[in-house]
Amino acid sequence: MGDLKPQQQEAEMKGWLYKWTNYLKGYQKRWFVLSNGLLSYYRNQAEMAHSCRGTISLVNAVIYTVDSSNFIISNGGAQTFHLKASSEVERQRWVTALELAKARAIRITESEDEEDYDMVPTQSEKNELQTMLKLLSAKLEDLTTCNNLIIKHGTALQRSLTELEQLETGSDSMVKVKSVNERATLFRITSNAMINACSECVHLAQSQLQKWQKMLQYEHEQRLRLEEMVEQLAKQHSHLEQIAKEASASAAKGTLSPVAVYSDDEEFYDAEEHATGEFIVTLPGKGHRRTSSGMSLQSEGQGYADGASSESDTDLDRDKEEARVITRRSNQEEFNESNQFSWTNEKSENGSFEQNEETEKEGKHKRRISVPERPNYSLSLWSIMKNCIGKELTKIPMPVNFNEPLSTLQRLTEEYEYSELLDKAAKMEDTCEQMAYVAAYTISSYATTSNRSGKPFNPLLGETYECDRTDDYGWRCISEQVSHHPPMLAQYCEGRGWKCWQEFSMSSKFRGKYLQIIPLGIAHLEFTSTGHHYTWRKVTTTVHNIIVGKLWVDHHGEMDIVNHTAGDKCHLKFIPYSYFSRETPRKVTGVVTDKEGRAKWVLQGTWDHKIEGARVVGSHGSVKGKPLLETSTPKVLWKRVMPPHEYEKMYNFTVLACQLNEPEEGVAPTDSRLRPDQRLMEEGVWDEANQIKVLLEEKQRAVRRKREQEAELSAAEGRPYLGYEPIWFRKQTDPITGNPVHIYQGKYWESKSKQDWNACQDIFL
Repeated sequence: MGDLKPQQQEAEMKGWLYKWTNYLKGYQKRWFVLSNGLLSYYRNQAEMAHSCRGTISLVNAVIYTVDSSNFIISNGGAQTFHLKASSEVERQRWVTALELAKARAIRITESEDEEDYDMVPTQSEKNELQTMLKLLSAKLEDLTTCNNLIIKHGTALQRSLTELEQLETGSDSMVKVKSVNERATLFRITSNAMINACSECVHLAQSQLQKWQKMLQYEHEQRLRLEEMVEQLAKQHSHLEQIAKEASASAAKGTLSPVAVYSDDEEFYDAEEHATGEFIVTLPGKGHRRTSSGMSLQSEGQGYADGASSESDTDLDRDKEEARVITRRSNQEEFNESNQFSWTNEKSENGSFEQNEETEKEGKHKRRISVPERPNYSLSLWSIMKNCIGKELTKIPMPVNFNEPLSTLQRLTEEYEYSELLDKAAKMEDTCEQMAYVAAYTISSYATTSNRSGKPFNPLLGETYECDRTDDYGWRCISEQVSHHPPMLAQYCEGRGWKCWQEFSMSSKFRGKYLQIIPLGIAHLEFTSTGHHYTWRKVTTTVHNIIVGKLWVDHHGEMDIVNHTAGDKCHLKFIPYSYFSRETPRKVTGVVTDKEGRAKWVLQGTWDHKIEGARVVGSHGSVKGKPLLETSTPKVLWKRVMPPHEYEKMYNFTVLACQLNEPEEGVAPTDSRLRPDQRLMEEGVWDEANQIKVLLEEKQRAVRRKREQEAELSAAEGRPYLGYEPIWFRKQTDPITGNPVHIYQGKYWESKSKQDWNACQDIFL
């Protein structure tokens, strides 16, 4: 039973709970401790002093009740606790305590962030500082005047006293005594004035001293951080210069050999006749696999089990196996790119994008193909950056100057630009070839980031976005921001023979020189005719050159795509960019295997240009333990359609991106296209957009504080509090992962047809 002490009700809760560990052990009894916004667990009470088994922070956690005794705590997929209480009352006590602890942790975190942000002097504070300095200067002048008067009157007083001593008794003595009294009075008045001026000066200085000391300390710390980063950049620059000079000198002397370019442990073999290429791929593991979040997938198709805090001694990590690929082409075969798709918005002869003639003939909606050009606004990067080092991306108070006029909801919808890959995959009977096109689709979603580094708007809680492109692309999509702590959105899209849904969240840190974004959550794809169900998790994104140089984006890591129906797998490897690497920048390699683990397709290309796929036609032993895979002539599965150069002035948008924020009638009142600060930014009115953005964020914070007060009141009265509930999505258990996810309820388009928006809240101004 939970030990909830009255005097510590807001600080701590302890007790026994049953925790799911793995499929072998099931639920195990563990001792849990809730304290300071953290939930920790131990094998027993005696372990509290030395051995913590696991901890989860409640700041970005989602608490989900399964039934009368079971509940789940998840922080976006990276960590998940499946817990079971002894009774419904015990479960409710824990859930209530966890919700309150989460609210308090969020308040503390935000107050600390606001306190740090308040250290940076704003314009009003600078004006206040100037006024205070003027007052102190005036007081200093008063003190100088009083000092001069004291010297003057003091000298006169001394002279009068000397004269008084020299006088003999007579009629003039009374006059001199009167003169001395007057001078003494003037001296006393001047002294009092000086003392008062000194007191006021000291009072003013003391009232501002603590604030000045705080600001001085903050500026000193930021200066040290900046010096450290600049020093690191200087060392790197010097190192690169030295390497370049040595390479140049070696090349000039003719001593540079091909072997020197590559690493010592790399071995080379003569390619067979007619072989056109050779590269290395990583095969998917056979059996259990561990995802980036630590969740293990059973080969028998039992789904995901919580492995983030698993206590099993068995290492479930898959054994990686590399293979060497040799691609063959006959002399008559030519490299063929003719199988790439013809997209809806085709490029005309004059280099600009125009609407498809067929669309105009059929009388369909004619969409815009451009947005207002980006205005040239100057901004002090360091004045904003120095307050953001080490913080979560979603907590950085960034002005719209760093944004692009799209929300994250719209940016995620842009992933369906090459949806014809899914249309083609839906018609395929060969599951491995279908997997190859699904893999090409997942890679294509990164294409636009190669020349776009703008930050999308963070959606407000309850903000939605619909995109109905059934008339040209053949799909329609609905997205909603379902959580604010942690920031999380849910999306559902249905197309020609397929449906796709995902719950997107991310973990991010700003480290001064770069920004790293780690996506959380799993994307799902299902083909309606066959029922084939695919899942995958996105790779890590890093934004480089935050301080010096031009911003550029790189995607790196490994992605596993699993067909839970047929058992096929695809392992993709996004190779990180390196100055010293001989690999093609932004390269992606991959291999598709069937349920028996046999390689069937090999993929290679770049995530910003094109992906080729080749069918494996044979295997010829191995070299140094690496199987040799022979493939047929590769074909282009996907190739990027580039917009004209004039689109560089329009945030480097694609044609689809230009159309995402196009005003449309009949959408929900919470739609991103109706968000005022985003609309003002698109129109080029950035000063007003920044002002409106601040007002929207303040309104959102006020609504959240009101909900927290209601939750605390409900807890004090002993009644359950439901909290915020999304409109179009509901939290349910994912049958694949076993984690709580938000599932689309299928009512949005019906509400739109009736124009029934009563369920929508007023989130904009």
